[in-house]
Amino acid sequence: MTETRIGTVTHYYNHLHVAGVVITNGDLHKGDTIHVKGNTSDFEQKVESMQIDHEVVEVAKSGDQIGLMVIEYAREHDTVYMVT
Repeated sequence: MTETRIGTVTHYYNHLHVAGVVITNGDLHKGDTIHVKGNTSDFEQKVESMQIDHEVVEVAKSGDQIGLMVIEYAREHDTVYMVT
């Protein structure tokens, strides 16, 4: 499996289990597998829910700021990788 950097966590909403992520490279699709890695974060998951401005989207493109439901705590500055 290869990993490609796709974005960075900008915020984590604890009560919602949602990470704010800015997409910096490529596109992220619902169903893709991602790896969130930081100083203390390290988990993989399938993308099941993401939103832009409170609207559910299937695809996020480079430059988009999204809300991404995550299975574990994500921290600001964590890197998000696409797993292929």
